[in-house]
Amino acid sequence: MLGQGGQSALSLLLLLPLLLLPLPLLLWQEAAAIEVPQDPKILQDLKQPPTIVRQSVKDYIVDPRDNIIIECEAKGNPVPTFLWRRNGRFFNIGKDPRVTMRKRSGTLEIGFRSGGRPEDYEGEYQCFATNEFGVALSNKILLRVSKAPLWPKEVLEPVSVSEGSSLVLPCNPPPGLPPPFTFWMNSAMSPIPQDKRVSMGLNGDLYFSNVLAKDAQTDYSCNARFLFTHTIQQKNPFTLKVQAKEQYNDTSYNASEPSGGRKLPESTPTFLSPSGSESSKMVLRDEELLLECIAAGLPTPTIKWFKKGGDLPARKVKFENYNKTLKILNVSEEDAGEYICMANNHLGSIRHSIFVQVKAAPYWLDKPTNLVLAPEENGRLVCRANGNPKPSIQWLLNGQPIDSAPPSLSRRLLGDTIMFDSVQIGGSAVYQCNASNQHGYLLANAFVSILDLPPRMLGPKNQLIKVIENNRTFLDCPFFGSPLPELRWFKNGQGSGLDGGQYRVYINGTLAIRQARPEDEGTYTCVASSMLGTAENQVRLEVKEPIRIVQAPQQQSPVRGAAARLDCKVTSDATMPVTVTWMKDDKPLYMGWRMRKDDDSLTISNVNEGDQGTYTCTVQSEIEQKSASARLTVLDRPAPPMELDLSDPAARSVRLTWIPGSDRGSPITQFLVQFEEDRWEANRWQNLSTYPGDLNSVILQLVPFVNYQFRVIAINAVGQSEPSGASPRYKTSGTVPDAIPRGLRGSGSKSDNMEISWEPLLDLERNGPNLHYSVWWRRVATEENWSHVTTAGFRHVVENTETYVPYEIKIQARNDFGTGPVSNVVVGHSGEDKPTDAPTDLRVSKVHSSSVVVHWKPVDLNSVRGEFKEYRLHYWRESSLVPGLVVSDDRSAKGFYSTVPEPTGVLSGLVPYSKYKMFMVVANNHFESPPSNAVEFTTKEGVPDVPSLFTLNRRSLDTIHLAWDKPSEPNGILIGYQLKYYSLNGSRTGRPKLETFYPNVTEFNLWLPSRSTRYKLELSALTRVGSGEVLVEELPHFTNEAYIDQVDIATQGWFIGLMCAIALIILILLIVCFIKRSRGGKYPVRDKKDLPLDPVDQKDQDGSFDYHSDEDNKPLQGSQTSLDANVKESDDSLVDYGEGGDGQFNEDGSFIGQYTVKKDKDETEGNESSEATSPVNAIYSLA
Repeated sequence: MLGQGGQSALSLLLLLPLLLLPLPLLLWQEAAAIEVPQDPKILQDLKQPPTIVRQSVKDYIVDPRDNIIIECEAKGNPVPTFLWRRNGRFFNIGKDPRVTMRKRSGTLEIGFRSGGRPEDYEGEYQCFATNEFGVALSNKILLRVSKAPLWPKEVLEPVSVSEGSSLVLPCNPPPGLPPPFTFWMNSAMSPIPQDKRVSMGLNGDLYFSNVLAKDAQTDYSCNARFLFTHTIQQKNPFTLKVQAKEQYNDTSYNASEPSGGRKLPESTPTFLSPSGSESSKMVLRDEELLLECIAAGLPTPTIKWFKKGGDLPARKVKFENYNKTLKILNVSEEDAGEYICMANNHLGSIRHSIFVQVKAAPYWLDKPTNLVLAPEENGRLVCRANGNPKPSIQWLLNGQPIDSAPPSLSRRLLGDTIMFDSVQIGGSAVYQCNASNQHGYLLANAFVSILDLPPRMLGPKNQLIKVIENNRTFLDCPFFGSPLPELRWFKNGQGSGLDGGQYRVYINGTLAIRQARPEDEGTYTCVASSMLGTAENQVRLEVKEPIRIVQAPQQQSPVRGAAARLDCKVTSDATMPVTVTWMKDDKPLYMGWRMRKDDDSLTISNVNEGDQGTYTCTVQSEIEQKSASARLTVLDRPAPPMELDLSDPAARSVRLTWIPGSDRGSPITQFLVQFEEDRWEANRWQNLSTYPGDLNSVILQLVPFVNYQFRVIAINAVGQSEPSGASPRYKTSGTVPDAIPRGLRGSGSKSDNMEISWEPLLDLERNGPNLHYSVWWRRVATEENWSHVTTAGFRHVVENTETYVPYEIKIQARNDFGTGPVSNVVVGHSGEDKPTDAPTDLRVSKVHSSSVVVHWKPVDLNSVRGEFKEYRLHYWRESSLVPGLVVSDDRSAKGFYSTVPEPTGVLSGLVPYSKYKMFMVVANNHFESPPSNAVEFTTKEGVPDVPSLFTLNRRSLDTIHLAWDKPSEPNGILIGYQLKYYSLNGSRTGRPKLETFYPNVTEFNLWLPSRSTRYKLELSALTRVGSGEVLVEELPHFTNEAYIDQVDIATQGWFIGLMCAIALIILILLIVCFIKRSRGGKYPVRDKKDLPLDPVDQKDQDGSFDYHSDEDNKPLQGSQTSLDANVKESDDSLVDYGEGGDGQFNEDGSFIGQYTVKKDKDETEGNESSEATSPVNAIYSLA
């Protein structure tokens, strides 16, 4: 760490470079140059010195056949005028009729239609563009006319050379402008083949490293092509005479040998070009460096290149002309040095050093640029260039040396820099910087413009800017003025300038709002001010809610043929309309018939493989755009496998290999291998085996004597692929049967035989031709010999057996290849016969309503004469104890398997209160014994079944009519019915209420206190034993919607109010009508008379129960009071008010009987008026 003394020393070291600077530079402060915006309104009024914008190249070569055009274009305000100097002297264009200058331009056009030679106008030209603020200069343009001189006529003697020697054929093309392009051809205009041995040098000469006899077969002519004239000039051809030691012909030349297979003296390498051991080369910076080494020798030498002290610049080096030419592109100073080329063959090698110097014409380090200053500002022009040798810098003012210009207090020349201090109006000028050395020059124009302009606003007036909430926002206010105005922002025309906190003002006038919020809305004013005046502009800002994709599309994998829905639910600012567009794989989505787009989603029906891709929903408003994407993968059954191949054949196996097809979006989980054989079931494909989805080569286990072919099916989660193509056939050899016939059994079809049967072998178990079965049998527990038979069928009948005798049986399959394995011995029996003994002493006990216990004495099992199966009880319902009930006498049977001495069984499922009969037999597999004694018994009374019918019909808004029918099986004497009902409120139930009825009552009117309450009804029938199964219904359950709607509407307040209003209006209209009618006379109004209401539920005298009147039909003891009551209905009728059939009209159309009251039958018409009771008359009297 440095101490205090060390820090002081360090400070002095840092200040030392500043102390070495000239004092004026330390005190001088440069103002930033003014950048003039490219606004047409400003540029139109902006005064500016001239600037050269287009000019011809410095070295300008023209075609003598064309007119000469020397370009010079400049801009400035006022528009510049032009003059030219030729060879340093003023060029008077007006005196030469061939020379014209284009309008508003300095470009010269020299025409030769009227004669003249282009060569007369060769020379150095320079253009001067002038206006009142300065003079700009073009480069000095050296104009030269292209030349294509003819080849000098010469007579060339044949060139004689020994075979194996080197040779150089000179070209020496005529000097042209620019130099021509040379190439070698023969007299037949065919190119001379060039290779490692024969090639053209950079100077155009043709070099032979060694001459062969075959080189004399053609002549050699150098050609020069001149670019401007597009002409080719041909030199007289050279003829070669090769002195060979042996005769040359096509058979004596071997192209694969270095010397063609001819015996020639070999020689070490020597250089044909360049000569000597070293040479030098000078090249300018940024040009191409071409170094050449061509060597002679036999065999032809190989050329290699090196750079002393370093590697060749690999990125810039190219080898051409069979490694004889080294090319370096864009040469720089570091490419200078010593380059070595080495030529060698197997006899030796030789080297040549080329010393390369890199010089440089002047090039810019710091090119002066135009400078725009306001009055009293400072500035500078810098002109720095480099080159080799170092270029000299010369400043000019308006085309004249700056030393000869009048002195100025605001201008100082400091070497390559001109300093400007406190510039004043009128100090505008064009300065030229010339940097030159012996290799060239650079000329640059830079004007200094002193500009004074009052502030101006450049942007559109009163612009409306809409931005998204919480986004960083920029309000532009482009302005200009000289000197540069000061800019301030105001919001809504109030307060101080906006800068700091949420706001930031940039130097270009832009106001940045860090995070736009709704409260930032308003009108913003930018004011630019300087000593020359002020200017202002306004921007109105509106802050909008952002677009939000609240439900973006999700990745989906639908199955082919299904529908896919991609959601894109959006919220946005209510004042900003948005559009939703869909893209697929970044391309607009074509909405075909399967595509349906709505506001929130895209639905694709019946998707297929072509619908697969990435879907993007783009939501766009006028100021914002948001997108969301999802991948749609269509799953489909896989493509079928391909290219089935069989390998590794064996007696009972073969390897099957295939290439899986596309999984179509769902991984393949299994491969199913199927086979087809043409011997037993041709053209029927059968499943062989399945394998995991990651296998494509398996060993198939096969059976003998089958001619197979295979196919493969791929399986994924969607389903199975189409089958693959069939494989080649593969035939297995035959062998003895492997399988034992299954299902071997013996049983008798008659009492004196035994039928032996088995399942035949499957076709794929035959293993060979001519399949037969060998069957053996003998009686059990005897020493009898086995009986034997061979058959091609699958059964054999043994005749003349004893009844139900056990036999041992075995079987074996055989074919032409031999016998298969023998089966295990099974036991079969000969046929059965009818049992001889019947069960005895059949009786019952413990008789209940639906079951009874059965007892019997068993038989001797030897009397069964077959396999004992069961004791079989036959029973039937003979009648019911209920009077008048008709029953079915269908017989039923139940088996009991028992070998105990005193067997018993329970017979259940009986109908209560019925009379039954039954008997019992013993049974084997085929026969029953004679019947036992018959037994009769009667079941006890039980509870009844459910009523066979239960209907509910609404009679009025609060009355339900219930109807039911008797149970199909009363199971006893029916004593009545009971109805239990209670209200339902969610999971809670109300207090139950009970109604009981006589057995002859099958209907009931139930009054419901509340129309909107749900009720549960439970109905059951009764016997002396108790109540039977319950039938349940719930209310309301009616489906008459019109009626339900009527009930619902009638309870609504609005409906009641509407009806009252209508009634009031009708009443008023009626009163008005009555008043009008009363003026024409009085009409009698009779008192209405209430008539008694007839009972509504009187029943026919058919024995049914009417609980309204008769004493005999009172409820059963203990029943509750019914909710039903006699509802007295009004007997008012439309007829009573003149709407009925008795109403009449008088002669003037008035309705006479409108308010006449209907009388009883014994009353007569024409009674006195009842005006005292008429409300109409009362109202009329008041009127």
